[in-house]
Order: sequence, then structure tokens, then C-alpha cells
Amino acid sequence: MRSYFEDEKKELKTAVCNQCGKELKVKNGLLMEGCFHGEISFGYFSNKDGIKHSFDLCEECYDKMIRGFAIAVEEEELSELL
Repeated sequence: MRSYFEDEKKELKTAVCNQCGKELKVKNGLLMEGCFHGEISFGYFSNKDGIKHSFDLCEECYDKMIRGFAIAVEEEELSELL
């Protein structure tokens, strides 16, 4: 879960893992550690029509989540990091 200064969603104030509650390191409005941000807007044919979910996971919780997948995630090594 993320919070921003003055609710403008421009400068990040805090980020907390939705799974374990760990506060992630934020410095000068930038997230300074690995974090997975998930977001989905449910549409027709779901039980959540018109509802949007968003969450953040620290790297440790993300690793736990993907270990439970029946099909492994695809990995690709990047030569440039943004």
C-alpha cells in the first residue's frame, strides 16, 4: 500500500507490503528496494464487476507467492535498468 504527500500521487511518502506489513525504504520520494505492485480492474463476468484492487509486496513476499505457482514465472535478464 502506498501513500503520497498531499494525496496528489506525485511524491511517494510511504510504501508498506500488504502481505507482511513491512515498511519499505523510501528516500526523496523514490522506492529504494524491490517491490511488486499489482493492480487490476475487474470487468464483466467476474464476481467483482467495477472494482479495482491494488497492492504492493516486498521482494520476500513476492518470492513466497511465486513459489506457489503451478507454472513458473518467465524470467528474462535485462541489460538496462530504469
